[in-house]
Amino acid sequence: MNQRPQHLTAREEEILRAIRHSIRDRGEALSVREMARELGLRSPASVPYHLANLEERGALVRDGRNWQTCRLTG
Repeated sequence: MNQRPQHLTAREEEILRAIRHSIRDRGEALSVREMARELGLRSPASVPYHLANLEERGALVRDGRNWQTCRLTG
């Protein structure tokens, strides 16, 4: 069973907030590059790392192969 983790890092909270706002405003999550730009990251390569951690911890679920198809749990 997926349950939202009790403790998330500051970066993970930032990512979840960006996804939440994007889904509310656009109907889908940001792409990896858009998320990196939104969060001020130099490299988009770190975004999938954080997203995979969030998925593993149950904070989000990916509906397809693309991270843009993710949805938040709880």
